[in-house]
Amino acid sequence: MKASEIRSKSRQEILEEVDASRRELLNIKFQWQAGETRNPAQKMSVRKSIARLLTILREMDSYAHKHLGEKE
Repeated sequence: MKASEIRSKSRQEILEEVDASRRELLNIKFQWQAGETRNPAQKMSVRKSIARLLTILREMDSYAHKHLGEKE
């Protein structure tokens, strides 16, 4: 998912996407341990996706905090 697509979502939708991605990463780790998959790129792409989601979420929070502080 691209950053521009993530930015168009609401905070709640991003949080739900983070939870879903973390579950997916856990499933990939279980499959890796069971020997069902040996594709390290899959695990890495999910980790990057989680990092991208969390980064944009932090950007949203800092932007909101910055602008709320100016109004006070």
